[in-house]
Amino acid sequence: MRRATRRFLIKLGVVVLVLAAVSGVMAWYYLFREVRTSYASAEDNFKYGSLGNEQTDGIPYWIWLVLPRMFPEKLPGLGGYASFGLVWEEGSELPIGFSKKTIGFDRVAINCAFCHTATYRTQAGDKPVIVPGGPSHQFNPQAYVRFLYACASDPRFNADNIMREIGYVYQLSPVEKFLYRYVLIPQTKEALLKQKAQFAWMDTRPDWGRGRIDPFNPIKFGILKQPMDNTIGNSDMVPLWNLKIRQGMSLHWDGLNTSEEEVFLSSAIGDGATYKNIERENLKRMQDWLANLQPPKYPYAINQELVSRGQEIFTEQCASCHAVGGESTGKVIPVETLGTDRHRLDMWTEGAARAYNNYQEGYNWGFKNFHKTNGYVSVPLDGLWLRAPYLHNGSVPSLVDLLETPDKRPKLFWRGYDVYDQEKVGFISSGPEAEQFGFRYDTSAPGNSNQGHLWGVDLSPDDKKALIEFLKTQ
Repeated sequence: MRRATRRFLIKLGVVVLVLAAVSGVMAWYYLFREVRTSYASAEDNFKYGSLGNEQTDGIPYWIWLVLPRMFPEKLPGLGGYASFGLVWEEGSELPIGFSKKTIGFDRVAINCAFCHTATYRTQAGDKPVIVPGGPSHQFNPQAYVRFLYACASDPRFNADNIMREIGYVYQLSPVEKFLYRYVLIPQTKEALLKQKAQFAWMDTRPDWGRGRIDPFNPIKFGILKQPMDNTIGNSDMVPLWNLKIRQGMSLHWDGLNTSEEEVFLSSAIGDGATYKNIERENLKRMQDWLANLQPPKYPYAINQELVSRGQEIFTEQCASCHAVGGESTGKVIPVETLGTDRHRLDMWTEGAARAYNNYQEGYNWGFKNFHKTNGYVSVPLDGLWLRAPYLHNGSVPSLVDLLETPDKRPKLFWRGYDVYDQEKVGFISSGPEAEQFGFRYDTSAPGNSNQGHLWGVDLSPDDKKALIEFLKTQ
C-alpha cells in the first residue's frame, strides 16, 4: 500500500507540475508576452511607433475599437474617433498618433504624433493634406480623454455589452473571451475611472479646446506629486520639424528645458511611459528624423514683388528675435516685455523643476536641465503659415490679426477648422462651418488673453502686407 501510495503521489505531483507549467506559459502568453512592432519608414515610426507606454496606459485594442459604436452620443460629432480631429490615413488600422503593441494582448496607446500632426484644406470638400510633425491645431485631446472617462462611467460599460459588440467585428478565442470578460474589461473600467478622478482638476479650468493642451499640469500633479494649485497651463500645440536649427535653444513655450533629449524622454514619460518600459531607441529614431524634417512650403500664391520689401521689414523689426542666428532667437524674453498672457508661465514652478531633475535620480540618463524661467521663448518662424493660431496660447487666429493692436484682434473666434484662409493667413475662424466643427475660443477666459506682442502693429497697411508676404516664405 505504501508503495502504491508513493507512486500515486509522484504521479499527482507530476500532473500538478505540468498543469502549473502550462498555466504559467498561458499566463505569460496572454498577459506578458511582448511582441515589438517595427516600421521600416522613419515617418511611419513617428506616426505609429511605440513610446513604451502601452504597459501602463495602453487600452485593450478591441475595447478601444468598439467604444465609438457603443457610445456615439458621447462623441462631438459623426465619424467616430475622427470627430475629435484625429487624422486617419486611408487603409490604416489606427489614426496617426496611436501605437499598437502586443504585451500579452493587443494594446493601444498614444505617441508623439498624437499632438504633432497637422492638416489643411483649400476648400471644405477637399481631402485634407496631412503634415506629420506639424502642430495638431484641429485635434482636441481633452475631449478624447473625456470621452473615454464618460464611457467608463456609463453602466453600459460592462462585459456583456462590450463582448457582444466585439463579437460583431472579431471572433475572440475561448481564452481571449475569458480574459476580456473577467480581467481586461473590469480592469479597463477601473483604470479609466481612477484616471478620471486624478484628472478632475481639469474641470475647474477653462477647456483646452482644439489644438491646445495643458502638457505640464498632469505631470506636475500626477508624476511629480506637487501640491494641487489653480494654475492654468493651456497652450498651443507646437511643430516638431527642423529640430536641427533648434539645438541649443530653449525648448517648450517657456524654455523650461534646453536639452532636446530630455524633452523627448520627459514627453514620453508624460504620456505614460516608465523608466522600465520606455522605448529609448524608438524615441531617438523619432528625434533623428525630426531633426531634418522640413516644414511644408506655403502652397498658395505669393506676391513676389512684395517679398523683398517684406524681408527688409522683417530684418528691421523681427529678425533679432525670430531669424535663425538672431540675437534673441531661441531665448526667453521676459513676460513683462512681451505683455502676453502669463498663466502658462506661472504654471511651471521651481518645485516642479526640482522634482523633475530628481525624478528617478540615479539613472545615468536622469534629468538635469529642467528649470524655472520668467518669460516665453522667441522661436524661429519656419513653417509659420501652418502654425496658426498664434501666440503661445493660440489666442490670435491669423497673421493679419497679429499685426493689429490687441483691441482690434478678434475677441471670440472658432479654432480647429482646417480650411485655410489665404487672405488672413491662418485658418477660417468664423462662419457656419468653423462654428460647426471648431472650438469656441473666448479671449476673456483665464489663460486665453490675446494681449501683447506689439511688434509690427504700428506698420503702415502696405508694410504689413509686404511683411506677411515674406513670412509666407518662411
